Amino acid sequence: MRALALLLIASPAFASEDIPDQYPQSVLYAKPVEVIPHVFTATGATAPPTYENAGHNNNLSFIVTGDGVIVVNSGASWKLAQALHAEIRAVTDQPVKLVIVENGQGHAMLGNGYWAAQGVPILAHEEAAAEFADGAAQDLAALQRYARENAEGTVIAAPTQTFTDRKVIEMGGVTVEVLHLGPAHSPGDTQVWLPQWGMMIAGDIAFHERMPPIFEGTCTSCWIETWETKLEPLAPTYLIPGHGHPTNLAQVRRYTRDYLLDLRAKIAAHLEEGGDLAGAYYVDQSRWAHLDTFEELATKNAGVVFAEMEFE
Repeated sequence: MRALALLLIASPAFASEDIPDQYPQSVLYAKPVEVIPHVFTATGATAPPTYENAGHNNNLSFIVTGDGVIVVNSGASWKLAQALHAEIRAVTDQPVKLVIVENGQGHAMLGNGYWAAQGVPILAHEEAAAEFADGAAQDLAALQRYARENAEGTVIAAPTQTFTDRKVIEMGGVTVEVLHLGPAHSPGDTQVWLPQWGMMIAGDIAFHERMPPIFEGTCTSCWIETWETKLEPLAPTYLIPGHGHPTNLAQVRRYTRDYLLDLRAKIAAHLEEGGDLAGAYYVDQSRWAHLDTFEELATKNAGVVFAEMEFE
């Protein structure tokens, strides 16, 4: 219980994009840990994908039910998926019966080929599946550039199943609700909700310890509305974010929803003063400078939000 308490109060001191590989005997960046009974996650690096982290910079999770294992995120490559599978086999003899992917990005789906080769169904939101179909070749080329030999074997494989808003899975006495709560970080953002355990594997609607990237086309006002009207009422006790260590709702609220509100307020004030795009890049985000990937993302995020809000 003490270890769990430490996870739940995890602060930015627990993660840094400068921390080297935490699990050098595996292609995984970190060894999976049991967050609550039966739910494990291998926390990815909070840095961008690099050769050193082999593209494992998001959270790869799995749920051990009484009748099989459900994996959340296939991983950024064949080798990462294979490494995660080895860790699952060290924990349980139960077979993997389903893979759920959190969105259409490469680090969630490029491991699909490995799981498909094992005969495991792969479930994605329909919008995430469409995004992956559009960008998979580009994602694979990027993986091959930075991961080099760790990209070997990786092939593009589409999800085998899709859902629209909600899919409920009963497996081994566990109820798993696969949700698309609404627009957030990227098309088809997916949350895996385990109501009887108060656990949410939230995907990229929620960030911890690193700055959220805001993409062109992301609706930040929609993300905030989805958060406040759909995520908050569920009130998960435990939460595995898309990036950063497992924690609680208050922590990810601070580093996701509160960050979005603050950046939008800064850009709104800049627009009110007649500011332009060039000036928007320099709005004050120093409150968030302790977050990993701040240097890579802060100015980019400001520019994207300026373009979003200019004609709101």
